[in-house]
Amino acid sequence: LYTLAGAVVTGFRPPDHRWHHGLSLTCAHLSGENFWGGPTYVRGQGYVQLPNNGAQVHLGWDEAAAGADGVALQQRLAWVTQAGATWLAEERRIEVTQVDARAGWWALDLRFTLRNVHSAALVFGSPTTEGRPAAGYGGLFWRGSQELAGGTVYTASGVEASGCNDEPAMGQRGAWLAYVAPSAAQPPAALLFLDHPANPRYPTPWFARPSYAGVSCAFMYDTPFALTPGAALTLRYRLVIAAGAWTRGQAAARAAALRFPDGV
Repeated sequence: LYTLAGAVVTGFRPPDHRWHHGLSLTCAHLSGENFWGGPTYVRGQGYVQLPNNGAQVHLGWDEAAAGADGVALQQRLAWVTQAGATWLAEERRIEVTQVDARAGWWALDLRFTLRNVHSAALVFGSPTTEGRPAAGYGGLFWRGSQELAGGTVYTASGVEASGCNDEPAMGQRGAWLAYVAPSAAQPPAALLFLDHPANPRYPTPWFARPSYAGVSCAFMYDTPFALTPGAALTLRYRLVIAAGAWTRGQAAARAAALRFPDGV
């Protein structure tokens, strides 16, 4: 993903976490299966490489449209365990309809509908639900480019974090969170993440790690979430990508202008 000025804001397969893929929908603990990638956190043992790395398999595009009003993509996927069993059927919608070239930002709208096609309930968890503090990542996850590491996190609650100090914003709840590149980054960039009011456990607890430029809208941050057989879970998010180093006030104003309407 790029800013309108051409700066890359995503990191793909970085050396420290080869399974990070820029912007993704993930779950490190889904009823024992790891759709995040890499080793799995095991209570009392730490991270262990297990034969449980599931895959999100692309099945097809139902829509791919581009025009004066924007871009819309509709995709079908299957979440398949390492043993080959399909647990979730997913419909993923990706839209770009809001671009402000003068102000230097554009918005990416995402909707994920996950249907449990397994015979048992599927439980979404995280390393924190398994005993590791401040590691509640899962759900929508962004990994920034190397140039963005050490930036500043602004939360809706007013808590900030920056540089290598990850703890202040970790687990904070809010309708939005902003990440601003460090002052040395050229060209500057900022990202604004908006949670939808209909998402589970809104406002979401955020996993935010400025030390390596990582943000996750983690509805299962510290409490498991169960999806019964046949049931569907819909998750909606808006990601605003800006060419500029926003202040907290600018991030809050943009969040107020672009927030999802209640009940929609």
